[in-house]
Amino acid sequence: MRLGPLTLASNLFLSPLAGYTNLPFRLTVRELGGVGLATTDLVNARSLLEKKAQALKLIETLPADRPLAVQLFGSVPEEMRDAAVYLESLGIASADINMGCPVRKVCRVGGGSAMMTELDRTARLVRGMADAVKIPISAKMRLGWDDENITAPDLARALEDAGVAAVFVHGRTRQQGFSGTVNLAGIRAVVQAVKAIPVIGNGDVTTPEAAKMMLEQTGCAGVSIGRGAFYNPWIFQHTLHYLQTGELSSEPTFEERVRLMCRHLDLMIEVFGEDHGCRMFRKVAPWYAKRFGPANEFNKRVVLVSSRAGFYEILDYYRRWRQQFLDETSELKPRFRPPPMTASFMHPPGAAPPGNIPVPKGPVEVW
Repeated sequence: MRLGPLTLASNLFLSPLAGYTNLPFRLTVRELGGVGLATTDLVNARSLLEKKAQALKLIETLPADRPLAVQLFGSVPEEMRDAAVYLESLGIASADINMGCPVRKVCRVGGGSAMMTELDRTARLVRGMADAVKIPISAKMRLGWDDENITAPDLARALEDAGVAAVFVHGRTRQQGFSGTVNLAGIRAVVQAVKAIPVIGNGDVTTPEAAKMMLEQTGCAGVSIGRGAFYNPWIFQHTLHYLQTGELSSEPTFEERVRLMCRHLDLMIEVFGEDHGCRMFRKVAPWYAKRFGPANEFNKRVVLVSSRAGFYEILDYYRRWRQQFLDETSELKPRFRPPPMTASFMHPPGAAPPGNIPVPKGPVEVW
């Protein structure tokens, strides 16, 4: 698909998750295939302009991590414009504006979801960015502040006039946070509000079937996946295959999941060093383990890991402990198998909706 001047290999996007969609995870997912565009953790525009080490680390990249978008948050037009110019000078493919973060820390300074409440001011900020660079500028928003203030259609229309190349819409309001059902009709209203730019749907896409339903029922041009990629980093590869062939791929085996988890750890160590990389991996490994079956013995040990050797000791112990839950073919016995993933918008009519997809532990104050 097209994103402004960019031609992307697929219409599947890796959403920004603060503390998680760093370079190691982006590389891990890209190696599996299917991602059209990945986006960094959200970056404070002012910190980027001040060349603060943390901000520069957030935008660290490699040739294998392209095309890459950097997500910016901020509310000062000049800072956002200059940050976009700086990103363009570095060869970044696209700049995305965070208008969806529901957290008070971001909203109280006029960023995140607060940008949805002042359409004229937000449109002027975006126009300043779009006029200053040749790379595409996109915006990620929610449906509105709350159910009484659904502003996404009007905002998307204003942003299109201001020069954005695309809008990403999470099908919940700021008030909902990450709870409740994703509103596909709300995403569809945004699609219908714009004239020509692509609208990318987002929220609770955990399976290829969920991605297909969102595309079909909203008319959106693509799907952006965040937390679902932590349950299943293969989701982009599997979804692309499903959209192209109608065939569902088989679930990754336990050994495939372990191999990928170890690859992810290796990349964390390469990028952040062994000590810091392992400490960061403490919050990542339990996400892989969510599809291992019983994993409490793994989780309570891996949250203390501080070295590569220590991680492999934990993994060896867990393999032995896990044997008790396997049948004669070395597969999990049926009662120990994790339930299939179901998006909030796919539960059967009249049935209770499935449990929410958990928000990962970590720096959620900047989601």
